[in-house]
Parts: sequence; structure tokens; C-alpha cells
Amino acid sequence: MERLELLSILQEAVSLGAQKGLIESAKLKPYLTKSEAYKLYGRRHVERWLKEGLIKQIKDGDSNYSVRINRLQIESVASVCNRVSFYQNHREK
Repeated sequence: MERLELLSILQEAVSLGAQKGLIESAKLKPYLTKSEAYKLYGRRHVERWLKEGLIKQIKDGDSNYSVRINRLQIESVASVCNRVSFYQNHREK
């Protein structure tokens, strides 16, 4: 494993750990609305992750209720996607 790849993995782990701590201390909401997820990660990515079953949407009621997405779950998927693209763009050719 290359040093840059290891550094990227450690940074993502620290970020997820910090977010988990903020969620557990009620400083950060544990869920995002679907529209918040679109703004943070892009509609195309969120829809693809939902279609592939990488993240799950939670709907509490019928048609008028908003859809929630677990914050740590989507952050984990986004970080893995970032690592894959990082590795593809930085590996020796």
C-alpha cells in the first residue's frame, strides 16, 4: 500500500470517527434528508448508491413524508468511492 493511499484511508477514518462522536453527543443529526444528501454528494451519486443498495433510504410514513438517509452510512460509501477514484488517478502507470 502506498503512503498516499494509507494517509487517505486514515484521514477518512478520523473523519468518520469524529462524525460518529458528534452524532452520539447530539451535536450533529444522525440522518440527512434526501435533498441534503443531493447537495452534499450530488444527485447522480446518491441515486446510483440507492439503486446499487449501498445506502438505504428510510421513509417513516406515506407519500407526504420526507426520506431520510443515515449520515454515517452515506459518508462511508462516499469515502470508499473517493478512495477508489484516488487510487485510480494516483497509481503508477
